[in-house]
Amino acid sequence: MIDIHSHLLPGVDDGSPSIEVSVPVLQRFADGGVTVLVCTPHLMASQAASAPYNQYQLVLHELRVAAPAVPELRFGWEIMLDVPGADLRHPQLALGGSKAVLVEFPRMTIPPHSADELFRLRMSGVVPVLAHPERYAGCTVRHVEEWRRVGAVIQMDGAALLGSHRMAELAREMLAHGLADVVASDNHGDERSLMAVRDWLLEHGTEEQARLLTHDNAQRLLADEPLRDVPPLEVKKGMIAQLREMVLGRGRAGRADRN
Repeated sequence: MIDIHSHLLPGVDDGSPSIEVSVPVLQRFADGGVTVLVCTPHLMASQAASAPYNQYQLVLHELRVAAPAVPELRFGWEIMLDVPGADLRHPQLALGGSKAVLVEFPRMTIPPHSADELFRLRMSGVVPVLAHPERYAGCTVRHVEEWRRVGAVIQMDGAALLGSHRMAELAREMLAHGLADVVASDNHGDERSLMAVRDWLLEHGTEEQARLLTHDNAQRLLADEPLRDVPPLEVKKGMIAQLREMVLGRGRAGRADRN
């Protein structure tokens, strides 16, 4: 698996506070089959020109030294589009060395002319990867369809299926319409992961969707290759409860192992 959205670079944002917190999470990811992980600390688009890239590279180096046997660690940002028209073309803003940039909308709301801004970014030469659309207030399948039409890649959070009723419902609807391109953990030094989502998809006979959502499309994105469409997946009622139990069970087991 490949995880393109995480906050495991320690001590730089609201994610992991320390190397001591990040390393066990990375080890758990490696044990679960994650081979590449992109650290994506928060950044405002209005501050993109002065992003602390060199400073964060030093932190990334320290993390690599502390955890040499974990997934390959790459670097990117989660860039909040707090102002329109920001230039995000600099290679230091890219996601894992690709032409893609991971972006989010401010205040978990959909700004006016959101599709126009994503289209502008796409026409500037970067590939906007929109983080967790299922979280934005008022978001609908029609919004997601429009964002994909203008060239955005849609990144769903694995935890969305376990979130509030509205988020879970929209996440399932996105899967049913084939609108999710990539699933990521958005881990902040906690229990969130891709493993439970992948296993749940495999358990229910959806090997192709599991492979595309947790590995193939992320690999293609980081290699600047065209993504493949994910076939629609109709999530049956009751499956979400099974997924929740799977994740919570793993979390309890992990805590028991550490005690």
